[in-house]
Amino acid sequence: MVDREADQIIHVPVHGYEVVAYSFGFGEEVLFCLNGGPGLGCDYIRDSHSRLAGDRYRVVAFDQLGCGASDRPDDGSLWTLERYVEEIEIVRTTLGLGKVHLLGHSWGTWLGLEYALTYPDGFKTLVLADGAANVPHLVTELERLRGALGSETVAMMQRHEAEDTLEHPEYKGALDVLYYRHVCRLQAWPEALLRSVASFNVAPYKAIQGRNEFCYSGSIKDWNRLDRLHRIGQPTLLLCGLHDIGTPACSRLMHEALPNSQIVVLPNSSHMPFFEEPDAYFTAVQTFLDAHIG
Repeated sequence: MVDREADQIIHVPVHGYEVVAYSFGFGEEVLFCLNGGPGLGCDYIRDSHSRLAGDRYRVVAFDQLGCGASDRPDDGSLWTLERYVEEIEIVRTTLGLGKVHLLGHSWGTWLGLEYALTYPDGFKTLVLADGAANVPHLVTELERLRGALGSETVAMMQRHEAEDTLEHPEYKGALDVLYYRHVCRLQAWPEALLRSVASFNVAPYKAIQGRNEFCYSGSIKDWNRLDRLHRIGQPTLLLCGLHDIGTPACSRLMHEALPNSQIVVLPNSSHMPFFEEPDAYFTAVQTFLDAHIG
């Protein structure tokens, strides 16, 4: 996949700071992408999903505050789900995007669901890729996944987590295996994903999520919106990989709670199906969007 240059790069003021937005294509229908993290730049989501941009669709993504090319204030009070949801609405209205097709990946699914419940008139459809609506359930699924490493390895990881020695080589080695199995199964990670990781800001990640993808200790650890999803009537597409950290069971719970949803499981993917199985992933997204334009 060859990275595409943005047609527009826009600096958006957000409560005294600036975030940087990227726009591809000039279609009337807007696919507004929310990347994962928290703490990652949007490189990986904008460069992969820009393939959908053209005469029909405009694809927009932005570096959330503290991430990528956006401002990086040293203020821990800014790292909240609620503030990031408000930031989405400011970017949408400032850019004049109108009602969008909202796509969230990973952490972006939490943002997308919270946005949908807070600003129900801001979007036409919802695409939730590789995420969950119930973090306590997600944590039990993550424990199940790492259980495949064996009881001794799990005990070793739990000991390092208790002692806060997560930089120990044996812990990092086990984490690398889990990341390969359940985050991205490609031998070489795409350059856009590596750029996002290289610019990672650990402050919002630790504040909201925790210490790593398998150790939730931040403010999101008790977040659960399953009992509110019946309020979202817009068409919703759920996607996940068979080997995903956001497991098919997580998507199934959302599917059962959302009144107008469909689900696609990519059999050869983990957490990055748009890189691991791009043709199948983008065919599913394109078909869904085409069915709900106008």
